[in-house]
Amino acid sequence: MKQDIAAYFIRNKVISWMLTLIFLIGGTMAFFGLGRLEDPAFTIKDAMVVTSYPGATPLQVEEEVTYPIEKAIQQLTYVDEVNSVSSRGLSQITVTMKNNYGPDDLPQIWDELRRKVNDLKPSLPPGVYEPQVIDDFGDVFGILLAITGDGYSYKELNDYVDYLRREIELVDGVGKVSVTGTQQEQVFIEISMQRLSSLGISPQTIYGILETQNLVTSAGAVRIGSEYIRVHPTGEFKNVDELGDLIITETGSEGLIYLRDVATIKRDFKEIPDNLIAYDGQQALNVGISFVDGINVVEAGSRVERRLQELKEQQPVGINIGVVYSQPTEVDKSVSGFVVSLGQAVAIVIIVLLFFMGLRSGILIGLILLLTVLGTFVFMSWMAIDLQRISLGALVIALGMLVDNAIVVVEGILIGMQKGRTRMQAASDIVTQTKWPLLGATVIAVMAFAPIGLSQDSTGEYCRTLFSVLLVSLMLSWFTAISLTPFFADLFFRNVKTSTEDADVDPYAGKLFVWYKSFLEFCLRRAWLTVITLVIMLGVSLYGFTLLKQSFFPSSTTPMFMVDVWLPEGTDIRATNTTLKELENKVTQDERVAFVSASAGKGSQRFMLTYTPEKSYSSYGELIIRVNTFEDVIPVMSKLSAMLDADHPELEYKIKQIMLGPSSGSKIEARLVGPDPTVLRSMAKDVVAIMNADPGAFNIRHDWRERNKVIEPVFNESQARRYGITKKDVDDLLQMSFSGLTVGVYRDGTNLMPIVARLPDAERVDVSTIEGMKIWSPAIQGYIPLQQVINGVNIRWEDPLIVRKNRKRMLTVMADPDPLGDETAATVQARIQPQIEALNYPPGYSLEWGGEYESSADAKASLFQTMPMGYLVMFLITIFLFNKVKEALIVWATVPLAVIGVTTGLLLLNTPFGFMALLGFLSLSGMLVKNGIVLLDQIELEIASGKEKYQAVVDAAVSRVRPVCMAAVTTILGMIPLLPDVFFKPMAVTIMFGLGFATVLTLIVVPVLYRLFHHIRLPDQQTQLKPNPAMS
Repeated sequence: MKQDIAAYFIRNKVISWMLTLIFLIGGTMAFFGLGRLEDPAFTIKDAMVVTSYPGATPLQVEEEVTYPIEKAIQQLTYVDEVNSVSSRGLSQITVTMKNNYGPDDLPQIWDELRRKVNDLKPSLPPGVYEPQVIDDFGDVFGILLAITGDGYSYKELNDYVDYLRREIELVDGVGKVSVTGTQQEQVFIEISMQRLSSLGISPQTIYGILETQNLVTSAGAVRIGSEYIRVHPTGEFKNVDELGDLIITETGSEGLIYLRDVATIKRDFKEIPDNLIAYDGQQALNVGISFVDGINVVEAGSRVERRLQELKEQQPVGINIGVVYSQPTEVDKSVSGFVVSLGQAVAIVIIVLLFFMGLRSGILIGLILLLTVLGTFVFMSWMAIDLQRISLGALVIALGMLVDNAIVVVEGILIGMQKGRTRMQAASDIVTQTKWPLLGATVIAVMAFAPIGLSQDSTGEYCRTLFSVLLVSLMLSWFTAISLTPFFADLFFRNVKTSTEDADVDPYAGKLFVWYKSFLEFCLRRAWLTVITLVIMLGVSLYGFTLLKQSFFPSSTTPMFMVDVWLPEGTDIRATNTTLKELENKVTQDERVAFVSASAGKGSQRFMLTYTPEKSYSSYGELIIRVNTFEDVIPVMSKLSAMLDADHPELEYKIKQIMLGPSSGSKIEARLVGPDPTVLRSMAKDVVAIMNADPGAFNIRHDWRERNKVIEPVFNESQARRYGITKKDVDDLLQMSFSGLTVGVYRDGTNLMPIVARLPDAERVDVSTIEGMKIWSPAIQGYIPLQQVINGVNIRWEDPLIVRKNRKRMLTVMADPDPLGDETAATVQARIQPQIEALNYPPGYSLEWGGEYESSADAKASLFQTMPMGYLVMFLITIFLFNKVKEALIVWATVPLAVIGVTTGLLLLNTPFGFMALLGFLSLSGMLVKNGIVLLDQIELEIASGKEKYQAVVDAAVSRVRPVCMAAVTTILGMIPLLPDVFFKPMAVTIMFGLGFATVLTLIVVPVLYRLFHHIRLPDQQTQLKPNPAMS
């Protein structure tokens, strides 16, 4: 006799116990060995190409640097889009690769990008620095420290940070340590033009000496006997003071004049810094620590913390190490919270099972659930899936579905035993009868999540572990249901006695079954009325769906928020820093604020994956504000917003919470594309006016910013030629007089410091005295007034930033919904979009929508790209299971009914419909199809047993009430721990209400549709088993 699966595992107890121990012990060990992250990793497919072109206008940078580099980059087949910002003297190009290239492909792609850029170098204009390709743009520095020192100079602070960095780099698990806020040390030669003029020495003489004196050059070598000895003359500088001993007297002149006679020499930091950082009002340096891939971040963070404690002894008194962000701490809280939610969900499911199925059955199914979850951890370890928000959420979502198969098997065994079958016979009967329908239904439930698993974009990558974990856990639940469940049922039900009288007892005589049977027959008799009623309910719910708020991803519950501050374009970074200090001082007065970290000139290091640092702009500043609790976030944000509006009307600012999931810069972006900057600005003015008129639009600005003033001395070329003066001579004079001119490099060990020539403070001129400046004339070997080679000074306006996308100029008008309100970006955009699209756009100009609209559309497009194939496979499986199209259509007809519950739940709980809610709806389809398959399979079995068709439909439906309802109740109640989580709440509400409504409706609709599709006649009133007065 052929042995079935259930009998095999019941008889081979050693194998069954071995599997149990593997899942129990292996799963426990795997759980504690899994890596831990706050959010799943997703690949940032961006690189930056940064090129400096000193002295060039934004237009020159665009035409001479940005354009040729963009053209070369777009020849790469991997490129999705190229965005660039051309500003005075700087080109910043961001290259984004196509979604189908993953982390394993990117290193080779970045190498090809480098080769493309390097090949272009010879054709770039003179004066352009070497382009820098930054491919570690997506590195995440999970620990961000702020080092401050009251009373310490910047140099002393920098020296300690350098020591700290070297020590942290040696900690096991640390990948990279990055320091920001560092300032370039320089050697300043403050040359007195008055002394030079009186001595008749040209500045170029000094520049030439400084440029060549400290160069490392070869002096050759000589053979002496058998030796070959290198020659190395002295003359290199040992310290900065030696620069003063340089003789600057012209050849043939009498007497010696030293550099110190005409200049003051000192060592200091760059006058105009690139980035200024403060922490709680004190000057700071930020130290970012990133971890190697696949490591347990919590353990690595503990090792870093221990090392920092050990280094306390060497830490100078007065130097403090503040923590701006600690991913290990946040991960520990997040994972611990999710593990608690998982535990709560498991407990809820087991309690429900105990209540509805009795002590033995409840404990049995709870044990199978535990083994399935632990087995999932084993596979997660093998597949290198970390414990993080998505993978743990997937387990909570799966819990209810994990018990479905076991419930069907246990229910079948109990019913079989009541009918007089032995434990093994009952187990063999139910497993043989349901193993393939259960497998098909399980595969369908998994396939419902396949679109997210196959999605190629960053959102799909972010949520991919949802599919992976559900795939493993659900398939494992099917395996344990047909193998370990019969084995443990044989042990648990050993003392359950059955008698021949039990076989005559109707197992479905309970009140629930009787009520359901009556209502089902009521609906079967009024089949078309039932269908029409459901269609009306579906129509109403579809209308209600249009009233739902739309949101892509929610904000994080981390008690932290950020403020982007924009001063007028062209603002000096030092003025920006002063404004940030004022804001910082006001914010720190609030007792609810734990600390404030400020960064002027650019954003902070990427301390979490969903944070995108702002590029370099002198007028930009950022505040990172941490409050005591999450409940304090909105009140502090509200207070800060009111203060900024009242006290700083000149500022453009944006208050934002940390977002979950991939996100764009602004929630609403209207992109204007066209060639002429003036026309683009005119169009932007109209768009801004529409946005300003909408009360729900906030943080309105555009990325080309205000036009800047430029001082423009008019160079007289013919006059200059007479004096032997070139435009470069005029440029050098003006730069030395105002900003400082780099004339050489001073080498100090590992430090290479620029030598900068500038005027002393007393001689520095202002704008009004430009024409009175003196310039050296090689022709007459003396100084002449600058006004002799310029025809006055003009003031003109220029675009400070020229932004392009895919080699077309593009101006983006940005806005956000009120960060303190309930309105979503989609709601605001729905109001303003028709008005903006109705504007008159000149020929050659167009409008595109970006922001959350684009991100959501891309994510859904990627999802829907794979969805047809997934649903086709699901539909084909239902056909293969029944070998009939009608049955497949009946099952799938129940799926739209979920909209009734979904709409009701989201409206009742005021929850937006976003990407996670969409995933929840997709998963619902799998659950409902699974329930429908189990129910239809039972109908077919009842008919095959010889029952009259109408009675077979009724009996099959009644026999499936408890398994279907149990599966739904466990899934719904198991979702309760996810409701407080803002990220999973939309998905939880969607599944809870959708499944609740649809399960009840499925138990009615499937039998009704089966009767209609197969034209089953109603029995005569006399032949009814149980007359119903309501039907008479």
